[in-house]
Amino acid sequence: MSARGIVFFDIDGTLVPSMSSSSFLARRFGHARALDDAEQRYAEGELTNEEVSVIDAEGWRGTPTRTVAAWLEELPLIAGIDDAVAWCVEQDVEPVLASLAWQPVAEAIAKRHGLTANGGPRVHVVGTDYDGTVAEHFNEYDKRDRAVEFAAGHGVSIDHCCAIGDSRSDLPLFDALPASLALNAGAAARAAASASVDTDDLRDVIPWLEAWKATLH
Repeated sequence: MSARGIVFFDIDGTLVPSMSSSSFLARRFGHARALDDAEQRYAEGELTNEEVSVIDAEGWRGTPTRTVAAWLEELPLIAGIDDAVAWCVEQDVEPVLASLAWQPVAEAIAKRHGLTANGGPRVHVVGTDYDGTVAEHFNEYDKRDRAVEFAAGHGVSIDHCCAIGDSRSDLPLFDALPASLALNAGAAARAAASASVDTDDLRDVIPWLEAWKATLH
């Protein structure tokens, strides 16, 4: 039996509030300065997401997958995730991650808090170590397409889906869905979303989700 609806949650800037998950990892890999510069240039439109991914992936070279998984157990996340996920479960709404964060990040958050991971770029693994190359690129349009495919594959109408995000990487998905919430967002996401909220606790999105759920037929 399919869920009644789906909520797609962004990761960086949304569930990870203080810095991007890539920046968090880069500080442990030792290439934080190079990545911070690349992400700033991406934000200004000077680099593509693919170019940033290549720069970032190089810093993963030679690191065991288990090491990255252990680091990600300490990734700082917004408060209230478990309660927001519990609301989704109680309402028969599936909480799904839709993000440009690396797949191990999505997998770690999904495991910690009971969400469903769905897509994201991948760093190539040789044996048990990352080799520093991008195995799969993933941009904002892939994010939208993967979300739409996920809904179709689970028998949920797009009309029963919504998204919560904060930045320009969320715009194609916001545009594809009937309802969207800009959370602690930049101007572009606020302009594109159905509504916006600023908070340091994910429980504060539940009233908006309640109103969205009431529109489902």
